[in-house]
Amino acid sequence: MLSRALPLALILAPGLAAAEVELSFYGGVQDAPHSTVEVDRPGVDDDREFTVDWEGNSFDAPPYYGLRATWWREDDLGFGLDFNHAKVYSDDDTLAEQGLETLEFTDGINILTLNAYRRFPDAAYGLTPYVGGGLGLAIPRVEYDDGESRTDEYQITGPAVALMAGASYDITDSVSVFGEYKGTYSANEADLNGGGTLESDIVTNALNLGVSFNF
Repeated sequence: MLSRALPLALILAPGLAAAEVELSFYGGVQDAPHSTVEVDRPGVDDDREFTVDWEGNSFDAPPYYGLRATWWREDDLGFGLDFNHAKVYSDDDTLAEQGLETLEFTDGINILTLNAYRRFPDAAYGLTPYVGGGLGLAIPRVEYDDGESRTDEYQITGPAVALMAGASYDITDSVSVFGEYKGTYSANEADLNGGGTLESDIVTNALNLGVSFNF
């Protein structure tokens, strides 16, 4: 295995050495518009389909946050991974109307994407605007309790898309701060304990503030 990895490392080393590696950490305010939820239970005639007004509750534990690693090339094109711990809670009215104990993705509706970015240095006031987007997976903690059985576990529930646009400002040569809008879309199909599935396409919108460390 080592004999195979060494030639690959020698090939990649010049490109990695020339790249600027950036590690970013962010938090912010996140919410989600309403979406349709479909619950299909085998052997149940009255399968559920209803609309949920999701709540973000960004600062409730566990809080909303994100982590990002980006490799910037000399042409200001970047590639990287982004993990976004977004959250959605069902509103109380929906829980009461549907007779549910719990319906939420609060630890969280985790989105992992492989992203591409383009930045535009030397803009006004020392800012560096950027845009980005990527594809990946939703890996939420599914929490659903209808009184018959309770589901509370992490699952890979489907594909996800992320889009972001913002600007960064250099504090030092190795530290910068940034603000951005970030939106995600995920198509979720979760397995329920006791059999059946829960499906919902969920959009999140967030305003983020963060700090980046460049190497």
